[in-house]
Amino acid sequence: MSPPPAHIPGQLAIPATAPAADSPGDAPSPAPLPTGAQILADLRAQIKRYVVMPSEEALTAVTLWVAATHLQPAWQHAPRLAVVGPAKRCGKSRLLDVVTETVHNHLITVNASPAAIFRSITDEDPPTLLVDEADTLFGTAKAAEKNEDLRGLLNAGHQRNRPTLRVSGPEHKPQAFPTFAMAALAGIGDLPDTIMDRSVVIRMRRRRPGETVAAFRTGRDTPALHAIRARLAAWLRPLYAQAMDMEPALPVEDRAADTWEPLVIIADLAGGEWPALARTACSTMTDYEAGQDEEGGLRTRILVDIRRAFAAEAEPAVLRTSRLLEYLNADKEAPWAEYGANGLTPRGLQLLLKDYGISSANRRFPDGTQAKGFARNQFLDAWARYCPEPGTRAEPAQTVAETLPGTGA
Repeated sequence: MSPPPAHIPGQLAIPATAPAADSPGDAPSPAPLPTGAQILADLRAQIKRYVVMPSEEALTAVTLWVAATHLQPAWQHAPRLAVVGPAKRCGKSRLLDVVTETVHNHLITVNASPAAIFRSITDEDPPTLLVDEADTLFGTAKAAEKNEDLRGLLNAGHQRNRPTLRVSGPEHKPQAFPTFAMAALAGIGDLPDTIMDRSVVIRMRRRRPGETVAAFRTGRDTPALHAIRARLAAWLRPLYAQAMDMEPALPVEDRAADTWEPLVIIADLAGGEWPALARTACSTMTDYEAGQDEEGGLRTRILVDIRRAFAAEAEPAVLRTSRLLEYLNADKEAPWAEYGANGLTPRGLQLLLKDYGISSANRRFPDGTQAKGFARNQFLDAWARYCPEPGTRAEPAQTVAETLPGTGA
């Protein structure tokens, strides 16, 4: 890391010749300009005014990410901000509203073609890309295939010097377009793994009764946000060379370090409490996300929710597929009702369980009827391996209800 400047980190220099107000007739001394730490604190307060954040660490991360957009030319990596939640009305769009008015040179990508975005990004001063309702772009296989170019842009643009080639012009010659730009995406459910892996992930949740925030009105409230945006730019732009040379100590490695480095550099430039806050947020949030594939991803979430469904039905040996889907789609705190156009379907359930070797089959039920369903003991091994309940051991295999010929969801 470069040696610290002579003045307080993040403090704009005050002329040493400022006049002192030694007598009533003298002009008062000019008030000291706010430090970087104060500007970040003011930004944090504005975010907290309009949005209930899931944690103090998440609030710190968003604050630093917004500030980092104002020094994009200094970074080697452009971290994504993934604002996700399990359902509607979790505050995702409201947070994106505040981010939009405080980042550097925002570029809304809703309804924009990848070609238009390519032509909007420059090497010298890239915009900040913002995507709301990202689940409509990547939430289904068909949508993801249609928007593969956009996903490729978001993946490539995480690292500097990863241009995309397109044939353009009357002579149809290949042309390299820069992709490097910071981006924020908001949507229901997790984004594609390749984007999540390059993101500072903010997992929003619905407000509890009694949790209140101020209403956001564009005409009334954006001037204060724009004022903070101007203060961020005035503070950070002169620190470009210093920021580019800094190599901060980080509590993470590899891609997580690439993603969090700009945020930690901003905190170190600001000084005060921010260096400690940034590293705590980095460690806490990356540790949580590192466990998502095992504990919190959709494929593990479905196992946990299926276990709850069996418990709600008094632990039957077999459970109809239709009844299981009815239970899953009725859970307002789970992502299944929004998993597709009609919620989680038999086909969607089959795909989620495929990696565990679990599928439905024709089964005979105690009342003598036959229908597609699952046996409880099909899940015992997966429950024990991927989502064991605290203090429990794997259950012994139980007798499976009769399975009739034919399988599939």
